[in-house]
Amino acid sequence: MMSVNDKVQQEMYVVTIEELVPEEHLVRKIDKVIDFSFIRDLVKDLYCENNGRPSIDPVVLYKIIIISKVFGINSIRKTIKEIEVNIAYRWFLRIGLTGKVPHFSTISTNYHRRKFHEKEIEKKIFAKILSQAINHRLIKLEEVFADSTPVKANANKRKYVKAYINKVYREYEQELMEAINQDRIKHGLEPLKDKDDNGNNNTENPETIDNNENRENLEVGSNNTEEKKKEIKQSTTDPESGYFHKGEKEQCFAYTVTTVCDRNGFVLDCHVEAGNVHDSISFFPLYNRMKEKPYSQEIWYWVMDSAYKTPAICKKLIDDGYIPVLPYKRPMTKKEYFKKYEYVYDEFYDCYLCPNNKVLKYKTTDRKGYRLYESNPEDCAACPLRFKCTNNKNNIKTVTRHVWANYVEEVDETRYKTYFNEIYNKRKETIERVFADGKENHGLRYTRKRGRKKVEADVTLIFACMNLKKLAMWLSKPRMS
Repeated sequence: MMSVNDKVQQEMYVVTIEELVPEEHLVRKIDKVIDFSFIRDLVKDLYCENNGRPSIDPVVLYKIIIISKVFGINSIRKTIKEIEVNIAYRWFLRIGLTGKVPHFSTISTNYHRRKFHEKEIEKKIFAKILSQAINHRLIKLEEVFADSTPVKANANKRKYVKAYINKVYREYEQELMEAINQDRIKHGLEPLKDKDDNGNNNTENPETIDNNENRENLEVGSNNTEEKKKEIKQSTTDPESGYFHKGEKEQCFAYTVTTVCDRNGFVLDCHVEAGNVHDSISFFPLYNRMKEKPYSQEIWYWVMDSAYKTPAICKKLIDDGYIPVLPYKRPMTKKEYFKKYEYVYDEFYDCYLCPNNKVLKYKTTDRKGYRLYESNPEDCAACPLRFKCTNNKNNIKTVTRHVWANYVEEVDETRYKTYFNEIYNKRKETIERVFADGKENHGLRYTRKRGRKKVEADVTLIFACMNLKKLAMWLSKPRMS
């Protein structure tokens, strides 16, 4: 005998899939915001209309990936299983209740065999969604927030080889070298000569820096022979990733994702580098793309953390007419030694005064862009504060000053402006929240792709989906007349 519940299971209803999807469901809001049909035009040259079996609509394929990113489903297999039983997803894909859902392997097959990634479709989807947000005046560009976060690579941290690579070439190195030579000529020294292919030159070797001195940013603009090659751990699984470790965090192969967002948390652009590339280096490709945007003139403030407080970045932003909002950066000297700010720089005489009121005179400008100021050994030998100053066996204290240090000092002055705290405190509400939301809800914590370009495409699509979700939610809210 059948129970009442069993009979209910066998009852027949005449309904449409349109009726079964709630009006407030997120997929309905997304469907109203953007029309994905433009994807067909982007990939039409990859399909043949006359040969083979009918292909699956590329819009459907990308919508499946968008569903996985928006709703935080961490694999395409799971996404396909969800679509099979979720009426709202079927409605979004325009697949009926009895329609066949594409096999999960179809996604990867089309991505690799048809080379979808070469069309940069993810970037075009990102640009399309962002333009919609701009058109609805949801983007606030007075200040932008930049930061980076690691994304775990699809690579075993125990499978690696030791490799030697060339250090990353900085785009400002030529400009820095010109500034160095101008500074040397100003002080009566010969300009530095370019090194040959073997790393040899005819100029004097740069002097050794005191090992207790504040040496942050010392490698910026470096061109020394011994630093041309750098030993790294290179993954055999994903060679383009970088070995990442920071503080007590887990050591692993990863990618660094540098991102820019506005006050409302809309991601404006992103850039992916290997995990062992410093934030200050990966910033420049992203910054150059941001300058080319049509809305770049609307930006006033660039808000970032202390990792971006380098002479090159400060100079670049100030020269381009922006106001850098950067926090105080603590000196990296040992606790028992004097901090760098305790040595007073006299701009008129171009010298430093130590805490014991002794003069440190200019000696040279090295290839890294740092002026070297040295003390008189006789003064240091008889100084009662020497052991808080230096342990140099020759009784010489060396203080460095970058040729672009004036730009850093100008940035430091912004900390005393009334707007500084108000703007900088928005970091935790904007860029930090973007990363937190992306990692917790949208699969940004790690990637299943291999290779920098594929990872960048995947990350770009994640941020596009985050913008899409925010855009759909905001536009669905009732507006006051």
